[in-house]
Amino acid sequence: MPKRIEHTIMIDERLANMRLDQALAQILTEYSRSKIQDWIKYGCVKVDGKEAKPRDKTIVGQEIKISAKLQEVIEDQPEAIKLNIVYEDEDILVVNKPAGLVVHPAAGNRTGTMLNALLHHAPTISQLPRAGIIHRLDKDTSGLLVVTKTLTAHTKLVKELQERKFTREYIAIVHGTMVAGGTIEAPIGRHPKDRKKMAVVLNGKPAITHYRVIEKFPNHTHIKVKLETGRTHQIRVHMAYIKHPLIGDPTYGNPRKQPHFHRQALHARKLGFIHPTKNTYMEWSAPIPPDIKELLTTLKTPLNIP
Repeated sequence: MPKRIEHTIMIDERLANMRLDQALAQILTEYSRSKIQDWIKYGCVKVDGKEAKPRDKTIVGQEIKISAKLQEVIEDQPEAIKLNIVYEDEDILVVNKPAGLVVHPAAGNRTGTMLNALLHHAPTISQLPRAGIIHRLDKDTSGLLVVTKTLTAHTKLVKELQERKFTREYIAIVHGTMVAGGTIEAPIGRHPKDRKKMAVVLNGKPAITHYRVIEKFPNHTHIKVKLETGRTHQIRVHMAYIKHPLIGDPTYGNPRKQPHFHRQALHARKLGFIHPTKNTYMEWSAPIPPDIKELLTTLKTPLNIP
């Protein structure tokens, strides 16, 4: 049976004087505005106990109640793929994703993804938008990401992520020797010529990346990176923008540069946020994977030139 969404929202000053559908879209960020408009039109949304129209203006103090059926939104099939789950409870699960695993099915990758594995592990997430996946890692980036298991957890963590309250720390190995750490604040959007790539562009979305040097090598640098925003390919684009592309990055790096590495040298090492129902801050760490450890060892080993 389809599940239901049940929400009660009080209109405060931040949401006042908006169209009703616009105000609800600010809160229910996991649903499209057209879906919210449908709920309003079919009487699933009551304002102070009465039906309303999408264009009605909101007023401070109004009580909005939403009661609507949730149709199953995921058509992909569950698959018995092993997941490295580092934490799980009734609301969330935190996964340490290996490099090479696609997070969400797309053209050319309809099976064998993390989503297929999640549907096998927790079938009820098929009822949630994007099967509870609220943020992603690139196929060839390893490390931690959180998946929600309930609508309440999904709504709260999406809001927390949008408000930049997540802790997301990565380690990366880049070309060139960095003198010190810094902050990159440069907007990111679609590349103007290659639509498969992202780039720093004037009309892009705000993007902020903080980085610190962990260890320097003659021609490379091991760095710690913290994301303040979460744009597509943000770390990869920003590091290439300051002329320090990631080792092994086939899209934003230089494939002719040594050393050769089979993927971008990027690992999501730390993840933290306020738990959606426990209301306490929780944080997890994932060890550096063997391939990046081996790369670091190689960079530390001096060349024996006769």
